[in-house]
Amino acid sequence: MAKLYFRYSTMGAGKSLDLLKTAYNYEERERNVILFTSCLDDRYGKNKIASRIGISRDAYCFDESTNLFQFVSENSFGCDCVFIDESQFLTKSQVWQLTDIVDELNCDVITYGLRSDFKGEPFEGSIYLMTLADEIEELRTVCRYDDKSSMNMRTNNGVPVFDGNKVMIGGNDSYEPVGRKYYKKMKKETNG
Repeated sequence: MAKLYFRYSTMGAGKSLDLLKTAYNYEERERNVILFTSCLDDRYGKNKIASRIGISRDAYCFDESTNLFQFVSENSFGCDCVFIDESQFLTKSQVWQLTDIVDELNCDVITYGLRSDFKGEPFEGSIYLMTLADEIEELRTVCRYDDKSSMNMRTNNGVPVFDGNKVMIGGNDSYEPVGRKYYKKMKKETNG
């Protein structure tokens, strides 16, 4: 029976690396996969899923107008699993489309994304994945100040930033995974 999975974490937890590893495992067992990533993330080039450790792979690009169910049903006869990186950028409608891929095409869908933005606000895609996924898993990373990271703190030259646009694509140079206690402390200290 096919399932919809949501694997979430803060920045720096290895989401893309886990996606690439899991897709490789499917293919190693002669399973057909399709990879998607958000058109917003072009840090490593368009249509690329890349890990910070240097592993990358081509993928299809989605934006808010992409009908994922239609794409998969028309272009991937015999697909065993759909992988989606940057799933926080999915729309409510697209998450429902993923349930159709699972329920109507009997194809697993494994999504990877952030639960919340740098202000501690949830992303639309993450809200509906938390609601509709059959299985939810947190990929953990550590915070240098607390035991576990649960927040994404935006930084500019190492200084915490608590205002600005919701979406700003960046990596270790722009975000730091931190625990909630440390996040609140820094927000208070910087009057964020």
